[in-house]
Amino acid sequence: MLPLSGGILDLQRSVKAGTALNTRLDHRNPLVFDTHELGRRPGAMQRLSREIAAPADLGVAGVIGVPEGAPLKLELRLESVMEGVLVTGTIRASAEGECVRCLEPVDREVDADFQEMFSYPDADDRGRPKAEPADDAEDDEDTLYLEDGLFDLEPVLRDAVVLALPLQPVCREDCLGLCPQCGVSLNEDPEHHHDAVDIRWAALQELVGTDQDGEKDNMSGTASDDVQSAAEKQEK
Repeated sequence: MLPLSGGILDLQRSVKAGTALNTRLDHRNPLVFDTHELGRRPGAMQRLSREIAAPADLGVAGVIGVPEGAPLKLELRLESVMEGVLVTGTIRASAEGECVRCLEPVDREVDADFQEMFSYPDADDRGRPKAEPADDAEDDEDTLYLEDGLFDLEPVLRDAVVLALPLQPVCREDCLGLCPQCGVSLNEDPEHHHDAVDIRWAALQELVGTDQDGEKDNMSGTASDDVQSAAEKQEK
């Protein structure tokens, strides 16, 4: 195989560099936080308060969630530890959805607590060696890392909000829901019902109805004949 030319190698390096830059955290993102002021001294602490606009699709899809752009209030405590930065916080917001029984609008106040460790990505300044790539591979997949002293709170926020929301929200605990046959709200008309008809007897009921209609017709015909006969007698 012929070696790649210098121009192609340079292009590959540029593409890789561009990809790396594109995946870097943006400090302008309101859910990205800077830990440089906190420092790496274990025991250092910093408290932060921030109100931001909710990102899209925050909640249980198709059921209940915080509307995009709605205010989210964050109270955070950042603690410097040996492994990284321990973030403890509270999220407050208002969620909207619909009752799974009667489909009426539902509002819920979200007050969710969370705690997450954001680890240093490599050996720290104290000379601690990096773990081997093969060690604890499964744990590494769930680990969140600091990137140039920044961390992204969005995945943590999403998990906390989803866990705080009901998977089957109801407008009230004793909601009666909708009539399964016609869709009428049973909350507005609790006495609403339909007469149950056994389909096995439906054909017989139709025959009975037909016979009753025939008897009525016969009775009507007989009565008409009697009236006509009486009228003829009077004329004579």
